[in-house]
Amino acid sequence: MIFERRAADLDPVDIENALLRAALGDYCDEAAILLLITSGHWLPQLQHAGLITVDGNVDGEGLWAHIYWPDLDGALHIGTIIGRSSDHQILRAAASIADGHPVDLGDLATGLDRHALTLVLAAMAHAAGSHEEPRIARGPGGVPHPGGRLPPLVPWPQPNHP
Repeated sequence: MIFERRAADLDPVDIENALLRAALGDYCDEAAILLLITSGHWLPQLQHAGLITVDGNVDGEGLWAHIYWPDLDGALHIGTIIGRSSDHQILRAAASIADGHPVDLGDLATGLDRHALTLVLAAMAHAAGSHEEPRIARGPGGVPHPGGRLPPLVPWPQPNHP
């Protein structure tokens, strides 16, 4: 009998890697996953609530996983997943970035503490591709040539794991 891997059975680092592997190349998906990883609050809850699905070894490089974004509001409403006000705002921002859930930016911003605001700003900068912006240098005679990459507009802070 072959057993299907469940997200709840995986190590937290394996879940993070599987989510990032599946998001790689889509800046919005990457930003949403990095936002949740760096906040340190949501992934364990989403994992144990069954809101993360594991797709298996899609590319031969390891497991892929996805968050089931449409069920987040319901899970919050019935208390399956819980968090402080600022944590809720981070989850709302991630769902908006990854899945297009509408969010009132004024409401979002006023509900964030300083650390959460930094995370959301880093996610927005990542989703916009600021981490991939080329630096254009001027050579002799003012001729432009590639000069590496600019740093992200807002860098990711270190993860806040419990």
